[in-house]
Amino acid sequence: MASDPTSDRAEPLQGPRVNDPGNQTQPLVSPAPRHRVGLKLIALFKLIKGVLLFAAAIGLLKLLNTDIGAQLEHLITVFRGDPENKYLHALLVKIANLDPRTLKAVSAGSFFYSALLLTEGIGLWGEKRWAEYLTVIATASFIPLEIYELAKRATDLKLLVLAINLVILLYLIRTLRLERKSKD
Repeated sequence: MASDPTSDRAEPLQGPRVNDPGNQTQPLVSPAPRHRVGLKLIALFKLIKGVLLFAAAIGLLKLLNTDIGAQLEHLITVFRGDPENKYLHALLVKIANLDPRTLKAVSAGSFFYSALLLTEGIGLWGEKRWAEYLTVIATASFIPLEIYELAKRATDLKLLVLAINLVILLYLIRTLRLERKSKD
């Protein structure tokens, strides 16, 4: 039965009002999406790190059975770096002395960690709660190592990485607590 839209007694065209105390039915409008910019930024950060680490792991495998020092020196000159720079030279010496077994181990660790980062990133992008918990656990587990490395030799980059990871950790913990409180 249609009602006159100008009448005071017109039935609502939308669903029942959510804040109506007499309302015992669910609204016809679905709840707002759980979209949060913070999660998207963290997901993007994790995805970029995961892809870069995956590429590095492949690059390490490609260095097996080659003259690592010559390969890296070639890369440095291609990118217009100075192979005689004391920092680059020290890095070249360290990497050139790596044996194939160590390269394989570092590459395997890089593949594992990139898989973890990519899993976190994809889950966070999809706003999955399990990904939030996984990211909290994984991020929290690396913070003691980051503090140890910072204590051994403090650099701006190490401090920045620690700060970013602490911000991510605190944001996710706060988000998870707020969600739990809103469901109680």
